[in-house]
Parts: sequence; C-alpha cells; structure tokens
Amino acid sequence: MSLKINRVTTHPFDGQKPGTSGLRKRVTVFQQPGYTENFVQATFDAVTLNVLRGKKLVIGGDGRFLVPEVVQIIIKMAAANEIGRVIVGTNGILSTPAVSNLVRARKAQGAIILTASHNPGGPEGDFGIKYNVENGGPAPEGVTNLIYECSKKIQSYSIADIPNVDLSKPAEHSFGSGFAVEVVDSVDEYVTCMKSLFDFAALRAYCSDPANKFSMLVDCMHGVTGPYATRIFVNELGNASNSVMNNIPLPDFGGGHPDPNLTYAAALVEKMKNSEHTFGAASDGDGDRNMILGKKGFFVTPSDSVAVIAANFAHIPYFKQSGLKGLARSMPTSAALDRVAAKLNVEFFEVPTGWKFFGNLMDASRLSICGEESFGTGSDHIREKDGIWAMLCWLSIMAATNSSVEDVLIKHWTTFGRNYFSRYDYEEVDSDKANSMVAHLQQFVANPALLVGKQFGRFTVASVDDFAYTDPVDHSVSLHQGIRIIFADGSRIIYRLSGTGSSGATIRVYIDSFETDSAKLTMDAQVALKPLIETALELSKLTEFTGRKEPTVIT
Repeated sequence: MSLKINRVTTHPFDGQKPGTSGLRKRVTVFQQPGYTENFVQATFDAVTLNVLRGKKLVIGGDGRFLVPEVVQIIIKMAAANEIGRVIVGTNGILSTPAVSNLVRARKAQGAIILTASHNPGGPEGDFGIKYNVENGGPAPEGVTNLIYECSKKIQSYSIADIPNVDLSKPAEHSFGSGFAVEVVDSVDEYVTCMKSLFDFAALRAYCSDPANKFSMLVDCMHGVTGPYATRIFVNELGNASNSVMNNIPLPDFGGGHPDPNLTYAAALVEKMKNSEHTFGAASDGDGDRNMILGKKGFFVTPSDSVAVIAANFAHIPYFKQSGLKGLARSMPTSAALDRVAAKLNVEFFEVPTGWKFFGNLMDASRLSICGEESFGTGSDHIREKDGIWAMLCWLSIMAATNSSVEDVLIKHWTTFGRNYFSRYDYEEVDSDKANSMVAHLQQFVANPALLVGKQFGRFTVASVDDFAYTDPVDHSVSLHQGIRIIFADGSRIIYRLSGTGSSGATIRVYIDSFETDSAKLTMDAQVALKPLIETALELSKLTEFTGRKEPTVIT
C-alpha cells in the first residue's frame, strides 16, 4: 500500500540559519504556520538524496514544550521524503547523548534532535531543531550551510497523510511502502553503553560501603536526564531514591532555567552547602552538560573537570583498556588540559567552540577525551558531550582513589598548577551594541602594536588575535572564533559572541590565569581573577558600549 503524500505550498522564512547547535528560536516562532515544516523540509532536501533515502533516522527531544507535536510532524515528513525507518524514544524523549549513542549503535544515517539545550522552555520559552550526521555528532558547517540555502528557496514541503503514532510504549508501527516507526525505551540502550565503559559493580560497592560515608545528590533540573539518572544512580548503583532531585521531565522545566551552573542550579548548591552530601552534580535540559560539586558546595570548574578526568584516565575501565589517543579542548576553555596532555605525552588540540570539531578528530582516531568550559565534557564513546558520563567518570576516580572531590582536585592542582578561570555572560544584549564592542576590539587585532608590550598591573600583553582553526582532518578553515588577548605569563582574556541564544546577542568574556604558588592554589577564583577581570572590562569598554554594569551569569 502506498502512502498518500501531500505537497503543501509554502514560502521561505527569514533567519532559518542553523548555528553551532542547530536552529534555536522562541516557541512562538516555531508555532508559525509552516515554520517548523519549512526547516524540516530544508533539512531533508539538504541530506535525503544521498544520505537518508530508504535509511534510518533517529528522532528524540528533551521533553520541552512543543516536542510531542514536532515529533509527529517529523515522522510524517520523514515518511513523505522516503526515509525507510524512524527510531524514536518513548514519548518522543531522548537525551542528546542517548541520540548519539543510538545513531552509532543502530547504524542510523542521521538524527533530528529537538532541543534548545540549556535554554528555558515552556510556551514563552525556547525551542530548537538540530540535525546530527551518521557519526552521531552535530552536522558540520557544510551541511548546515546547505540546509540554510535550502530554507531560503523552499516553495513547498511534503507530509504523509498518516495518523499520529502512539509513542507511549516501545513498539513497531509499519506503514505503506516500507516505512516504519520503531519506538524504543528512551533509557535502555544508553545504560547498556555506560555499562560497557564503567565498572558498575565496583561503583555500586563504593556507593554502598558505609566506611566511605558516600552520599550523592544529582539535580536533573526537570530536564531529560531524570529517567537516566534514576535508572543509573538509584536502580543500578543503589543510591537512595531521593539522591536524584527534579527528575521528572517537564515541558517548562518546572519554570526554571535548565543550565547547570552556580546561578541557575542555585537550589542544588544550597542543598549541598547545608547537608553532608559528598558528591553533587547537575545536568541541563537535554542531558549533555554537567556541573560537579564536592562537599559543602565545593565547585569544580568544567575546565578543571576535563583535566582531572584525563589525568586519571587509568581509573576508568574504557580508557584503561583502550589508552588515550589524544586530548582536546575548545579555545575559550582554560589551559589546564594542555598541561595534562604534555605530561602524558599525547596529542593535543585547541579547537573552536562546537562539538562537531571534536567529532572529526574522534573519527580519525586522534582524540579520546575532550571538553568545553560551557559545562560540556565527553569522549569518543559517542559524538556529543555527555553529562551522565562525566558524573560516572568522577565516581570512578573517587572510588579508585578513595578520595573526596576536593582531595582529587587539590591533588591535581598540586601536581599541575591551577588555572583560575571564570566566564562572564551578558545575555540578550542589543545586537548592534554587541557588534560595536566587537568592532572596537577588532582594532587591536588589526593593529596589535596598540596593545602588545603594554602593562596592566602585573600583566604584560604578549599577543592579540582573532582565533582561527584549520581542521587537521578535513582541512576546513574556521575564522573569527573569538578575540584573544594573551599575556606574557600565559594568562588570557577572550571575547566571543555566542550563537546559543534565541534572541539578541550573548557576549561571553573568559578569564584564565595560571598559578603555581602552592600557597595560592585554593583562593576564591573571583578574588584571584579580579585584576584580570577589571582589565578585561577596561579593554573592551563593555559597559560603555552595552550599558551593562553586571553580567547575567558568572561561572
């Protein structure tokens, strides 16, 4: 039986250009008649002919508002565009790491992820659509550019006249002409993957041994991670049922902002400060980011977290067996990982922000562990960052060394020195004002002599540039990835406009300063970095250009 295909006339919408993490806009934008369908069709037009036609497509979302409706739209459009099989999580829910794992485990040719990651949800919140390629990672720029070009000239979209698919339980649904929808348990295959990487028996023994006085608290922030964290940390590792909080995914994330940092995960921080829990963690809306805390809210920066995991790779069964192929970080991330790579004598890469750059290196077998300062950590087990994976890494290190989070980190600083690091985010800044500030900074890039050699307190400017990256695998070039001011002692100030917001511009200012004096390794980061932060604001004239006297978020 052939399917009835409707060809619907439409017109292009302005601004459907995917960023580093897909297309993100307000929910109300996606609710415009034809808007979502246009972008999905543009995606299919860009990739179906050579990649997806007759093949497998994974679909999953983070449970935010509008996900159920859009999943059904994509299923019907997939049928109309001759995709052979759709694999979708129960109720349309899959974490971003789980999607990447499913693509790889099922040898699918691509995936569509419905998420705006750490951005707020609900009817007035954000929504997003991201296309991942057959390695399980985000689409490279060549693909996203093609999607954008298709979106600018689209005249119609195709959608099959089939009923909504029951996504409430695992099942197989077949339709005419060889099209099928397979509904899978959202958690099962991801847990299987984690069990292949970590020693769950050893972790369960560590968590349950009274002598360790171990107690954990994981805040899922009403995002997608709730079912995964409950299955792994409670059911598999035997921790108390109340060790996972806010574990029911909600369309509006319970009215919160599902970004695992000290500002938006303040409830977790307070609970840690006022309890005897020895390990705390939080994850974001789609489950790919993480924050790690020790007793009394002891904060581990993401830059330190990836460095610690790499330095202790031998305590993680997967890496103990496979070894390290290489290490990498995004350019704005502190240089803590650089020192680990040097000591371990493994290949090291500094890449632009965006997980797709790590994926190329992993596919070429040149990268094992990587991270971004924006609370993303991961490895080559998939092609996305992975919040639960990072938590399991920390538990593995603690269990193997019988050490607290604080002890692990202080030992690391004593061995490698400490990179004091902070990021100031100024969200929803007027785009023209943000661009004016960047134009002001570009004068230093065009004429470095304006700054090189000048002294700001104890900091002497050594170089100024706008970071560019040539991919060592495919030789693609990425320009204008962030303005860097590098000082003679290795300290850095970096300015970058982020593409993860849904409106206005987000200015990010990164401050990184290296310290080896053993007497100064445990200072408060904001105190240690204050002179460099003041220099960053002075050089950029941020307040004068934007009118902002305080950042929206400090991490």
